[in-house]
Amino acid sequence: MKSLKKQRRIQIIGVAVVALVLSTALIGYAMRDGINFFRAPSQVIAEPPGPGEVFRIGGLVEEGSLVRSDGKTIRFSVTDGGAVVPVVYTGVLPDLFEEKQGMIGTGRYINGTFEATEILAKHDETYMPKEVVDALKAQGVYVAPEG
Repeated sequence: MKSLKKQRRIQIIGVAVVALVLSTALIGYAMRDGINFFRAPSQVIAEPPGPGEVFRIGGLVEEGSLVRSDGKTIRFSVTDGGAVVPVVYTGVLPDLFEEKQGMIGTGRYINGTFEATEILAKHDETYMPKEVVDALKAQGVYVAPEG
């Protein structure tokens, strides 16, 4: 009788381990396209990603680079003080999007231009995404907001 209980316990533990491994693998597989890595313009220039890779780029919108063309296509450049990456976006920009302000864009880097599918702008007068602040500090161009 003891042997049967021990065997049953080992079977239950084995099934639990297999279920845990299987569920972890399924979660990882489901998230493979949902994870977007943040990169600063200097990182994009130093190690250009493949044209099919979706990632996030962040920095400051370069002053004088914002160009609105016919329709909803907008061109601008994003910089971290060390490098500049041209960006093209088709759509409506957030209300708080401006030159010399922090932004993060999601998209692909194709033929030297970041083609954005989503643009996020600052939250209020002093907010800037942590990743952008860290990248600007690394380049030595971050200026803390007053107040």
